[in-house]
Order: sequence, then C-alpha cells, then structure tokens
Amino acid sequence: MSNQLEKIKELIERRAVARIGGGEKAIAKQHEKGKYTARERIAMLLDEGSFEEMDMFVEHRCTNFGMEKKHYPGDGVVTGCGTIEGRLVYLFAQDFTVTAGSLSETMSLKICKIMDQAMKMGAPCIGINDSGGARIQEGINALAGYAEIFQRNILASGVIPQISGIFGPCAGGAVYSPALTDFTLMMEGTSYMFLTGPKVVKTVTGEDVSQENLGGASVHSTKSGVTHFTAKTEEEGLALIRTLLSYIPQNNLEEAPYVDCTDPIDRLEDSLNDIIPDSPNKPYDMYEVISAIVDNGEFLEIQKDYAKNIIIGFARFNGQSVGIVANQPKFLAGVLDSNASRKGARFVRFCDAFNIPIVSLVDVPGFLPGTGQEYNGVILHGAKLLYAYGEATVPKVTITLRKSYGGSHIVMSCKQLRGDMNYAWPTAEIAVMGGAGAVEVLYAKEAKEAAATGTTLELKVANDSIQFEKFPYQALVVELLGEEASKPIIEEIGESLSYKINYTATMNAAKDSVVMTLKPEPLKIDVAGVEVTIEAEKTASYAVKDKNLKFTIKAANVKVGGIDFPGGWTPMDLSFDMKKK
Repeated sequence: MSNQLEKIKELIERRAVARIGGGEKAIAKQHEKGKYTARERIAMLLDEGSFEEMDMFVEHRCTNFGMEKKHYPGDGVVTGCGTIEGRLVYLFAQDFTVTAGSLSETMSLKICKIMDQAMKMGAPCIGINDSGGARIQEGINALAGYAEIFQRNILASGVIPQISGIFGPCAGGAVYSPALTDFTLMMEGTSYMFLTGPKVVKTVTGEDVSQENLGGASVHSTKSGVTHFTAKTEEEGLALIRTLLSYIPQNNLEEAPYVDCTDPIDRLEDSLNDIIPDSPNKPYDMYEVISAIVDNGEFLEIQKDYAKNIIIGFARFNGQSVGIVANQPKFLAGVLDSNASRKGARFVRFCDAFNIPIVSLVDVPGFLPGTGQEYNGVILHGAKLLYAYGEATVPKVTITLRKSYGGSHIVMSCKQLRGDMNYAWPTAEIAVMGGAGAVEVLYAKEAKEAAATGTTLELKVANDSIQFEKFPYQALVVELLGEEASKPIIEEIGESLSYKINYTATMNAAKDSVVMTLKPEPLKIDVAGVEVTIEAEKTASYAVKDKNLKFTIKAANVKVGGIDFPGGWTPMDLSFDMKKK
C-alpha cells in the first residue's frame, strides 16, 4: 500500500473516531435522556448532504488537573456550514457527550471562527446549546472564550440573523449568548437556563427550587420572556427553526425570500364584516382577524405564552414576508403593560433591522394602570415601543379595528411616527380617551354628586344572612383597570354575580340603629387574567328609620396576568337600601 493510501486510510479512521464524540456509552446515555447528539441534530436541521464540517480534529490545549490525558477530536463542539431550503447557514452544535459540552478555549475559537465566517458571507448563524458551562479546568481561559463569543454576538446583531436552540442545560455565563441573539428556542422538559443554579439559590436566599421551576422552558416562555419558542420534541424544535428562517432574509442588506402565493390577492373575506362585536365592551379574538387576512391563514407566532395582551409574529401577504404586531382584546382587553411594550419593541426593531415590513392591528384602550406597573417602569418600557416604531424605516401599515386611546394610540404606530399607511375600520374610535372617561372629566362635579348618593340594591335577608343578588363588583374592577379595559371583563362576568354575607344583629339602646356583626364569605373573581378576592368588613350599621345599610368592602389577593398587584384597592364605602322579603 502506497504512503498516500495509508494517509487516506488514517484520515478516514480519524474521521470515524471524531464522529462518535465521547464514545458509544456517552451517546447511549444521551439517547436515554430523550436527547439527540450534536451530529444527529445537524442532520435533522440541514438539507440532506449539505453539511460541510470545519475543524473536526481540533483538541484542547489544557494540561491542568489531568486534562492532558483526555483528548477528544473536535473538543466538544461540531461546527460548519450547510443549507436550509437551499439557503446558506453557518452553525455550531455543542456535544454533551464530550466533557458535558463544557466550553474550552479551543471550543470558543471554533465557534468564533464560524461566527466570523457567517458575518463575511452574510448568512444566518445558528447555535445549538447543550453544555454544562465553562470548563473549570481551564479557568480564566474558558471565561475569556465566552467573552469572545459575546463580542461577536454583539457585532453580528442587526447584521445577520442569529438563532439559539437550547437543547439541554445552559447555565451561568453561557446564558448570555442566547440572550444576545435574535431568537431563542427551548425544549420542554430537557432544557433550562439560569445564571445561578438551585444550590446557589438555596445557599444565598434559602429558597428551595427545582431546575425546572428556576429556569425551565415553561418559566422562560410565560414569566420571564427569555425564550421565544418552545417545543415538545427535538424534531419539532429543529423544524421550527427551519420555518423561522423562511420568513427572514440572509442579512440586513437583503430582503426576505419571496414565496409563491396560492392565496388570491383579491380574495374577499366576509367574516371580517362581523368579527367586531356590536357591543364595544365585548372581547373578540385577534387571531381570527390575522388568520383571515394573511396568506393561507399561516402565522408564525413569537412568544405566544408571554404578555398575551399583545401578539407578534411573521406572516405573508401575497408571498411577501411581514411582521405582525397586534393587540389582543381577549386578554386584559388588549391593554399595554411593561411586558407587552418590551415584547413589541424588540420585535419591531428586529423587523426594522432586516427589512421586513410591519403591519400593526390596533385595538388598545390604554396602558394598564396601577402602582405595580408604575413601579415596574411602564413609562420606560412604553417609551421603548414608541422609539422602535419611530425609528423604523421599513414600510409600516397600521389598521385601527375598534379603539385607539391616549398614549397607547401614539405608541402603536400612529401616523405621526412616520407610518406609511393608516387605515381605520368603520368601528374605529381614535381619541384621547373613551366616552365614559371623557364624561367623568368634563362633568366631574355632576358625577361626584351622583356618587355621593351611594349604590342602591335590593337584598334578601333571611336565616341570618344577607344575599346580594347583583353584587357591585364592577366599581372595583374599574378602579383597577380603568373604564375601557374593564368593560370586557364586566361583560364576561355579567351582572348576576351574587355575594352572601352571614351576620348577627344587635339593637342599640336608642333603638334607632342596629349594629351588625358580619361573617363574610370571600367572593372570588377569576376571568380574563384578573384574579380578585373581595371581602366585606366585619361590622356594619343599619339605620332603622332610613332602612339603610352601610358597610365597607375591599379587595385582597389581587392579581393581573398572574402577577400580584401591590396595594390592592382602596376600601370602598357602599350604601344599600335593605328591604326584607
């Protein structure tokens, strides 16, 4: 055998060794966890036969703590390029079978090389994360490797699309790279992200928490908003990345790929004539509007479980990719809050960076009021959405469906923020505030005089209990959410909400009034993301002459969208005509 053939044989053998990563046992252990290996994930993600691997034989240079005896070709990460639907992409996939995918200096150099190549070629960069964090044997060199990656994430931001897939652990400093990328996908049950693990949390704060509850996919998709997508299986997750790429361009100098449209551009959609309810207080589902107007009803939603009062995602009009930003009247009446503003702003800025037109569907009664929002910086977060729309230079089309009031009207791409086309449906109302709120301001004196008379209701008094057949919870809900935002909630609950209060009564010496000791049962309301427990005070007075009952009600355990509402409500004094039946 010639020397050349021997070298070729040696190369083939080295490639075979490199492809099994940490060995057959480690691969089997990975499969037992319901996880694929790095190379299996790459094969599922890319077009068949398109992957070109780089730096297959790179090994670490560490000699500390016995590392000189442990060498694996590739050093725990598979890097290279390939195609998705014929379009060039660069990617790296961490290999958990090799030293738990821990990041070394040489691994970071491999990843940085791929990111540099992606920038040079103007192609998307995809990172598949499955790592135990920094390789502690290498100390500061591993941390320096992370910093090099982060710097490239920053330089690539707004230049090429960056996508992170979290297919296993991602903890400590490693979490910052996905956070710097444009889109993050997490796997349900097998992936987690956090800066400090459960043990550190326990030591520092005394709090017992599991990995899943601290940084699992459900936490980051519903509460923190860190992740944009979740998937039940790795196949589903990788298919989702392929779908996402079909809506976005290769880089910031190109346009998103055009897709042949099979949905007629002149199609009439009669359902839109009836989709807005006759009652201005009744909610409707914005998803129905979106599916009716976009090509073939196809909509790729982003962060669907986070800040549900605003909807963002990609769709197509006549084959052209667009970004959709829409208020959701079905959740919190579509009001804007801190989370919704931040969610919308980030998406608008991405669309602006990558030449994707923005279509805004507006039905917004205002910003969510209350101390919780103000303390959380709703002003700053609302300003982010305002800034994003104001600086965007891509085509902007705004459609006002039902209402657009006050400051929220401005931040939802009004025409003064350089909106290109602003449409209004026949039902549209654009104003400083709703009619009811305007009356309260313009006729404040008259309203105050009317309120002074108290609320009058008929009660049933029997068996030592008071039964309110129509309990006036509406005033409490209005105080929390405001006039417009509360209307859909009041509409959904109705007016027949009953409240039972047990009592004992004692006549005073003058026999002109009755002192009543109340034993109220809490009245719980849980609808449209608002949870309230209403309680009555434990004492009341009944004026015999006027047949008038007076007592105080208050709200406790107030939550909006699962978040505690600090301070609750100010107690309200109510007055009723009490007639025994």
